[in-house]
Amino acid sequence: MSTLLSKKTDYALLILSHLYEHSSGGSAREIADRFGLSKAFLANILKEMCQKGFLTSHRGVKGGYALARPAGEINLAELSEAMEDGLRLTMCTGHQKPEEHDCTIQNMCPIRGPINVIHQRIFEVFRNVTLADVFHQPHSDSTFQSVLSILNSTPASAVVHEVTA
Repeated sequence: MSTLLSKKTDYALLILSHLYEHSSGGSAREIADRFGLSKAFLANILKEMCQKGFLTSHRGVKGGYALARPAGEINLAELSEAMEDGLRLTMCTGHQKPEEHDCTIQNMCPIRGPINVIHQRIFEVFRNVTLADVFHQPHSDSTFQSVLSILNSTPASAVVHEVTA
């Protein structure tokens, strides 16, 4: 079974949640110990997150990591696209040009259009949910809560019908 987000993105979310809770920052060891994560893998993710502008790092005895921007300014789409180097629901979704993937039936595929619409809708949800929405307890007026209520109240068959209509 595959997942929409990789272990790397899961770890990135854990790191960001820890640093959100500890506004003064935190060390790699502290984060790894809290969640029982591999320190080597975590170090690579921390480095990548600094390079991509999600975190700042400080060396020295009081060194560690902190959020580079407020959690309310980072949405799930930005994080997932950065950590996954472009995220696609299927091989053919999310590409600007058809030749960017190697699907042999792309010209006659009956589900390509509907799957692309679903992909776009998922990313619209990701664009509308910030890290602050994820890390706060859900409030009835938050974007995250309204998205959850839509997803929970819409039967899957209605979503598929709406997408294919």
